[in-house]
Amino acid sequence: MSERALDCVIVALDTAERNEFDRWCRFFGPRVGYLKVGLEAFIRWGPAAVDTARSQANGIFLDLKLHDIPNTVAGAVGAASDLGVDLLTVHVGGGRRMLEAGVSAARGRLKLLAVTALTHLDQAALRELDDPCDLADRVPAWAVLAASSGCSGAVCSPLEAGSIRRRVEADFLVVTPGVRPAGSPSGDQRRTATPSEARAAGADLLVVGRPLTRAADPELALQRLEEELASSRPVEGIVV
Repeated sequence: MSERALDCVIVALDTAERNEFDRWCRFFGPRVGYLKVGLEAFIRWGPAAVDTARSQANGIFLDLKLHDIPNTVAGAVGAASDLGVDLLTVHVGGGRRMLEAGVSAARGRLKLLAVTALTHLDQAALRELDDPCDLADRVPAWAVLAASSGCSGAVCSPLEAGSIRRRVEADFLVVTPGVRPAGSPSGDQRRTATPSEARAAGADLLVVGRPLTRAADPELALQRLEEELASSRPVEGIVV
């Protein structure tokens, strides 16, 4: 188990404004388990964004959702390994060969997390895409595919965390964005839950962005999150 309640928290640094990014790194980095460098910051500043976050963080989650042919993904994973990140996302939609190529390229230097279905998607959105799948079936099935391909974990909404947890080994990480403390607006997310609900469902790591970074009082928001997590019970056997 984590020694600190906030060790399971990944703060999403979703901004292309350098002053904001630097301020968030300084404020959140030492207090939580990981800082997430996503597409906005990485496209704007590249590896310098990772360097800045790493100088303040306990751990770095590089969220690029790589999805390409196996050779290209393998090259990208190898390059990310040289940046000193701890967690990196690939998209499970690239299939087994792509996932296995990424795992091989990682050489144990970072953990690959397979993104299943983005949290802004719901059944209506899938119907519009002419996709007949049921998210409740697809997400855990894709997580199992990721696990059998050698990935270290999967990214899913809190609503699928429990079904994934029941079908994978205990050391397979379940990472949930779409985490919204009670009373927080959902924004563009559709499949959401509170931090305590996500942990109770089996999530190992919680990605929290705007409810912390855009809070009127980030200190108070972080304190309340810590209190909620400290009082919640994660599923027995999960190790962060």
